[in-house]
Amino acid sequence: MDIPNDLKYTEEHEWVRVDGNTAVVGITEYAQGELGDIVFVELPEVGANVDALKQIGTIEAVKTVSDLFSPVSGKIIEVNGALEDDPMVINRSPYDEGWIVKIDMSNPEDLDKLLPAEEYLKLVE
Repeated sequence: MDIPNDLKYTEEHEWVRVDGNTAVVGITEYAQGELGDIVFVELPEVGANVDALKQIGTIEAVKTVSDLFSPVSGKIIEVNGALEDDPMVINRSPYDEGWIVKIDMSNPEDLDKLLPAEEYLKLVE
């Protein structure tokens, strides 16, 4: 299972890659594997304010529907429009092409509450 060391993780299986004040968010390889084939992603609106660890959308798979949570507080500055046409890109590339949203963080200290890779690995083993 791929759990990149340069990311932070939530207990709900989202990942965060930080680029300056921007948090790029997606779901982990573990999460997409548990969900199975993803058929639809409900994305938040660009410009929406989000709170850390609060629901921002849903991911619908063949097996189930799962809530998507924001790991950090801030404002949605971009959504991955490619997911509207091909949500299974998350299954194929959860850490790269399958990113879901980009958030301009209002409270970078939210990152301190997230799990480093080694702790996330213990959670999913």
